[in-house]
Amino acid sequence: MAARGEFSSQTAFILAASGSAVGLGNIWGFPIQVASNGGGAFVFTYIVLTFLLAYPILMAELVLGRHSKADTVRSVVNISSPKVKPFAYVTGYWGIITASLILSFYAIVAGWMIGFGAGSVAELAGLTELKAWLTAFSLERNLLLCLVFYVLTMSIVANGVTAGIEKWSTRLMPILLLLIVSLIAFIATQPGAMEGWKVYLQPDFSRILDPDLVISALGQAFFSLSLGVGTMMVYGSYISKADNLPRLGATVAVVDIGIAVLAGLLVIPAMYVALHNGVTIFDDAGALIDSDRLIFTVLPALFETMGFAGIVISVLFFILMTIAAITSSISMLEVPVAYVSESWSFDRRRASMMVGAGIMMISFIIIFNFEALFGFVINLTTRYSEPLIGLLFCLFVGWVMHRNHLLEELKQGSPDLENGLFWKIWPSYVRFVCPLVMLGVFMHSFGLLSF
Repeated sequence: MAARGEFSSQTAFILAASGSAVGLGNIWGFPIQVASNGGGAFVFTYIVLTFLLAYPILMAELVLGRHSKADTVRSVVNISSPKVKPFAYVTGYWGIITASLILSFYAIVAGWMIGFGAGSVAELAGLTELKAWLTAFSLERNLLLCLVFYVLTMSIVANGVTAGIEKWSTRLMPILLLLIVSLIAFIATQPGAMEGWKVYLQPDFSRILDPDLVISALGQAFFSLSLGVGTMMVYGSYISKADNLPRLGATVAVVDIGIAVLAGLLVIPAMYVALHNGVTIFDDAGALIDSDRLIFTVLPALFETMGFAGIVISVLFFILMTIAAITSSISMLEVPVAYVSESWSFDRRRASMMVGAGIMMISFIIIFNFEALFGFVINLTTRYSEPLIGLLFCLFVGWVMHRNHLLEELKQGSPDLENGLFWKIWPSYVRFVCPLVMLGVFMHSFGLLSF
């Protein structure tokens, strides 16, 4: 078996891990959650919960990964006693299955992003019929664009950690940031944008303790950091032992929050620019329309009201969305690929193509049974499976991994950690507080607990 890859620098890891965290959940999901949950009140709650809960669990995954320098399954198995090993295998495989299922629906949505971006390019070229086909919901379009997205994702993962994941993450993340900032600057000059800024930046503090807002903010923090599926555990296994883990984890959390906040500065003002231009953004009950219709109906309608400039902005916007999707999808595919290539001694390229093709078949099954399966798979993975797996990862770090081994792992790259605030708080926090909160979220998801 070939030697395992490793990120060449802390910056490379931060960009790759941030790319995994910064996906459609930030640029698409976060602004919608903000607009539907009290504006700035949701932003404030999201930031607080990211550091109170998401960051400690992120650290648990990074520690497990770097300690074992292995895939998701072996990372939890290697720290387990003989009695716990069967449970560890179930947890590891469950994480792999969940990551694969998330990628299966994620790739479908990412394909739509490619279609709308390519549609805008076709419009620039005067190919109106092609644009109509690329942007209309159809079986053939969904299958083709999903295939295109998988080819992009598999080709990156097949090249390994340094030449694949790191190389493209360090290229795509700066482009993503540049596109967000450029689009924010343009939208800010449009009539109606100021109203969106007010909705976004003025918090309704009366809603901060609203249980539904808190649960939504917690779910958004959890999902946006790619927690509960093993992606950060696998990326953690590629971190050098000389790097400071708590600092790296905090940096990733800050970057994730920053880009989510920037996405809100783009999407919410754009919504109100659309409203000013006569595009409907609220339903008959006065609620914001569904998020998929917002991205694929409201914003394209907005771009059409802007003439030629709108077409250019549309191209840039959907390129931005596609980049965000790719930086996340490569981390999701890496979870099963790392397992197959290391545990089964498969060549990485072969493992990437084989695993990617298998997950793509699941996507195709969803496309052929869209109404029945699409929403079901999303709820199954993001609402139920992720919180429970996150809970299990906390239990492994807090209760299964020996405290001395935990300290030794964290002190590599941070020799003075034992005397710092992080070590005084985090081990007990991830052992008691995080599992209890995650158990509460899980029970609330099943309707077994109300607040």
